[in-house]
Amino acid sequence: MITWNPTSIPKRLIVEAYKRVKANKGSAGVDEQTLEMFEQNLKGNLYKLWNRMSSGSYFPQAVKRVEIPEADGGIRPLGIPTVSDRIAQMAVKLQIEGELEQHFHPDSYGYRPNKSAHQAVAQVKARCWKRAWVLDMDIKGFFDAIDHALLMRAVEKHVKEDWQRLYIKRWLRASVQHKDGHIEAREQGTPQSGVISPLLANLFLHYAFDHWVERHWKGVQFERYADDIVCHCKTEQEAIALQSTLNKRFSECGLTLHPEKTKIVYCKSWINKAEYERVSFDFLGFTFRPRLVKTRKGPYRVCFLPAISQKAAKRIRSSINEWPWQKWQQCDIAVIIRYSRNKLRGWMNYYGEQGKAEIANILFHFDKKLSRWALRKYKKVRTLIQAAKRVNAFRRRNRHLLAHWNRTCLQG
Repeated sequence: MITWNPTSIPKRLIVEAYKRVKANKGSAGVDEQTLEMFEQNLKGNLYKLWNRMSSGSYFPQAVKRVEIPEADGGIRPLGIPTVSDRIAQMAVKLQIEGELEQHFHPDSYGYRPNKSAHQAVAQVKARCWKRAWVLDMDIKGFFDAIDHALLMRAVEKHVKEDWQRLYIKRWLRASVQHKDGHIEAREQGTPQSGVISPLLANLFLHYAFDHWVERHWKGVQFERYADDIVCHCKTEQEAIALQSTLNKRFSECGLTLHPEKTKIVYCKSWINKAEYERVSFDFLGFTFRPRLVKTRKGPYRVCFLPAISQKAAKRIRSSINEWPWQKWQQCDIAVIIRYSRNKLRGWMNYYGEQGKAEIANILFHFDKKLSRWALRKYKKVRTLIQAAKRVNAFRRRNRHLLAHWNRTCLQG
């Protein structure tokens, strides 16, 4: 058995890792142990984990497979490690992230300190004005397809401690437990929802894509958020050539570009006026497409701009529909406001960064549901029109209560 000096893993590192995991919350793994249950013997559990990791006797448990339905009808598989395994992964992440960050590309935005989806979307918006052609890429089943041998080559290049490399290898090889209880060995991939998985995924794509494009396609600009990638090209021919080359490159790395979801798009606007069959693409919940916009000088012009996507809008409406409206029949409107305020503000803050009017219109679905609630709640209200008038009057008196009711949020 490989061993090392116990001081290589400070106890305070495990404590800090636990604090980060607690802040992130999360559900139980295959052992059904929640954070609350782990905390019932917190000191003992943390010491046990530190002792096992320090001696080399730590082995992760199976990852719990959870399937999340997607808007397009597909299924996104998540892997939920146990609380102890999440803490162990966080401990390694805290120690290696700083070293990896020194090498990552500035146009990689996903799951990185001081990087955000808003920054990525803003950069896409700016570059679409300068280059008319976009290669919108989708990697098929990326997290489940990562080649362990290639990833470990990158890990061994940057991760210096024996114990860190050993446990990364064990996490990659950890089996998967499905809902019906059967255990599946894993030969490739890293589970989504694993604490360290996004960092390892970024490391893999840094060499499979970022660094490779920088070396071989210096004229191409891109934005990457995890496995969601947009490339900007000067001509259609360049975009076609890039797609063909990247198909080969990803194949060499054990990955596949989705043949239907990967496409070339023309950024049509009042500047770029050519005709092309595809003039829109989605990125991080926003749809980029030609939009008629009134300029500061007065006339309307076609601009290639982002706003909330139809898929994201559908998810928001569905979420609002699932709120406990029936239960609220017996409640005051203050109960509804308390329940919905933070959720509505979160949507407004994220999607309002690009297209405030569009997300405000989507959130008007909440107002319609509130009108139907008022129709059932108040006996004096006999029609939906009367209910809507009552809700509108309440909104005008209380614009500060909800983000999309505040007029100032729609300015600019």
